[in-house]
Amino acid sequence: MLVRIVKMTFEENRIQDFLANFNVVKEHIIGFEGCQLLELYQDRKDARVYFTYSYWESEKDLDNYRDSVFFKKVWAKTKTMFSEKPVAWSVNKIISLQPR
Repeated sequence: MLVRIVKMTFEENRIQDFLANFNVVKEHIIGFEGCQLLELYQDRKDARVYFTYSYWESEKDLDNYRDSVFFKKVWAKTKTMFSEKPVAWSVNKIISLQPR
């Protein structure tokens, strides 16, 4: 499994635009083949900073998503709202614990 983490910092006056758009596209993202989980987080100290976490069955699945017309359209819209350059990581999940 591949975990994709993306850190995005938005202009304050664009946060509501981002959230409204995310609510429109989130079901489509989770519906992509290989996408197992999609989460959105907001930094507790800087309300302009958001993170997406998405779990993908394989790198090929993530690449198919990133190469899609849908992603290119969503990303083109989203990046107009940034106040800083986004940062992304693709990581392997090593350990995940949950209480019994």
